[in-house]
Amino acid sequence: MTIGFDGSGGGGTGLQRLLPAPAFQGSRSQVVADAIRKAILSGKLVPGQPLVERELSELFGVSKTPVREALIGLVGSGLIDQSQYRGMTVQTVTPELVRSVYETRDLLEPAAIAMSARNMTDADIEEAGRLLEEAAERGRQGDRTELQLLNRRFHRRLYLSCGNPLLCRYLDGLQDLVALIAIAGWAQKKTWEGEHEEHHRIMSAVARRDPREAEHEAREHMNRFADQMMENFDLKG
Repeated sequence: MTIGFDGSGGGGTGLQRLLPAPAFQGSRSQVVADAIRKAILSGKLVPGQPLVERELSELFGVSKTPVREALIGLVGSGLIDQSQYRGMTVQTVTPELVRSVYETRDLLEPAAIAMSARNMTDADIEEAGRLLEEAAERGRQGDRTELQLLNRRFHRRLYLSCGNPLLCRYLDGLQDLVALIAIAGWAQKKTWEGEHEEHHRIMSAVARRDPREAEHEAREHMNRFADQMMENFDLKG
């Protein structure tokens, strides 16, 4: 396998740029997982690409154990697919994946945001607004990877105050797949300007402490986004 993280072919140089410098900070498995996640969401690791423990451990300069732990964690979040015959590969966006992710999200996240609208402090709302503006700036720069990372932090800030830790954990578990689908969709058609306006409408309802309107705007946003992704991938048939 050749992993051209910097567009120049194999070797660890490009991948090493994704790691904290000058040394690992925190657990090795988490650092490896974060680097692989960023490589997938930036398109440097492509859908269907095999991920081999031995080769990744050589690229990172670590033993196979933290690489294995990182890969297993990313299987759990959905970014990596594990098959008895093909081993571990980067997840591919399919019609079934888009539908299942957005059906699940539609059931959970708008309700969580409605609950949060009752509970968020002024500081929470200020933080969400800051994330929203940072995301807008990344969109203007065309930085899709950082834009999606900020979008996920914005959405998480909106549902984090729902008062239900189990619900938050379920939604956290969808974040990587939502990001993967969004990044793939944006590669087909740039839609983030419209999505930013929808985020503002959700934010406005939350800031007014209006749970019903916050839930409505969140559900409308997610449904429109899901429809756009299905159209981008020509999945509506």
